[in-house]
Amino acid sequence: MDLGYLVPALVPSWNSVVILGAFFGYLAVAGSLLPGKVIPGALLPDGTRLRYKCNGLLSLVLLIGMLGIGAWTDFLQPVVIAEQGLQLFSATFIFSVLVTMILYATGCNSGSKSSSLKPHISGNLIHDWWFGIQLNPQFLWIDLKFFFVKAGMMGWVLINLSILAKSYQDATLGQAMILYQLFCAFYVLDYFVHEEYMTSTWDIIAERLGFMLVFGDLVWIPFTFTIQGWWLLQNNVEPKTVAAVVNCFIFLIGYMVFRGANTQKHVFKKNPKEHIWGQPPKVVGGKLLASGYWGIARHCNYLGDILLALSFSLPCGFHSVVPYFYPIYLFILLIWRERRDEARCAEKYKEIWAEYRRLVPWRIFPYIY
Repeated sequence: MDLGYLVPALVPSWNSVVILGAFFGYLAVAGSLLPGKVIPGALLPDGTRLRYKCNGLLSLVLLIGMLGIGAWTDFLQPVVIAEQGLQLFSATFIFSVLVTMILYATGCNSGSKSSSLKPHISGNLIHDWWFGIQLNPQFLWIDLKFFFVKAGMMGWVLINLSILAKSYQDATLGQAMILYQLFCAFYVLDYFVHEEYMTSTWDIIAERLGFMLVFGDLVWIPFTFTIQGWWLLQNNVEPKTVAAVVNCFIFLIGYMVFRGANTQKHVFKKNPKEHIWGQPPKVVGGKLLASGYWGIARHCNYLGDILLALSFSLPCGFHSVVPYFYPIYLFILLIWRERRDEARCAEKYKEIWAEYRRLVPWRIFPYIY
C-alpha cells in the first residue's frame, strides 16, 4: 500500500463535495416532486403512523438518464467517481460524522413526546451517538432515515456505473466485470421495485437514527459493496463457463430465498390470512408466521442475503480474499443481528417465541445453524 498516494487521495476535494451535494440535492427534490406510492408505516407506540413516498425507482431511472445525457454531451465525465473514489469516500465519511453530531445535539434538546422524535438518552455519550436518540428525525419535509437508505442504494449503483465506464475506457471490460455489474444492478433495481417492503424492516421500525445507521447507509453500503468492482479494475479475471453458470445459479437461489422470504413477511403483515405456497399460513400465537420460508428457518431472509453477497464476489475468482470482504462482513453482521433479533423477540413474545423456536429450530441455515 502506497501511503504516499493514499493519504493525499483521502483528502476531500471541492469536486467530491460538489458531487455529494448535488447528489443529495437531487434526491431531496426528486423524492418530494416525483410521483410515488404512499405507504403507511408501522403503528408507533403513540398510535401514529408515518407515511413514506416510494418513488425510488423513478428517481433512480431519471437520475441515470440525466447522467447518461450529460456523459453523451461531454458535460459530465462518467469516470470521475472511479478516479476520485477515495476523495468522495472521505467527504461522505466526514458528512456522516457531522450529520450524526447534529442529530445528537438536536435530539438531546428535543422536548417532543411523539414516538418519532422523543429523545432516548442513556447518559452514555458514545452509546447515544452511535445508536441514535430519535427514532425518525426529519429535516424540513424529509424523513432522514428513509432518505439515507435510498441514498446508499443509489450511491452503490452510481459508483458501479462509474467503475463500468472506467473499465470500458481502459479496455479491461470482461465477463467477470459484466457478471458482477448485472448481479448488483438487478439487486438494486429489485430493491426499488419493492421499496415499500423497506417500510416494514427492523431498521425503519425500531432502530434509532445514529452513526451506526447513517454511516452504514451513506458510507458502508456504497463504498464497501463495490469493492469487487474496484478490485476487478486492477485484476484481469476470466471465469470459466462452468464457474459462470454456477455463479448465476447461486445468485438465482439467493434471490429466490431473499425476495421470497421478505415478500411473505410483508404480505403476512398486511393480510395474515393470505395463503402461502397454496396453503393457509401457520401462525404461532396469532403473531408469528411459521409457514413458507419462515417455517424453514427463523431468519431465512438472511440466508438469501448471504448467498447474494457471495454471488457478487464469485466473479472475482479465488486469487484474493479482498473481493470477499462483503460476504464475510455480511455473514458476521447477520449472525450478530440474528442474535440481537432473537433476544428482542424472546423478550417481546415470551412463550409465543419459545413455541415458534420449537416449531422452527433452525436460525439461518437449515440443518446447520
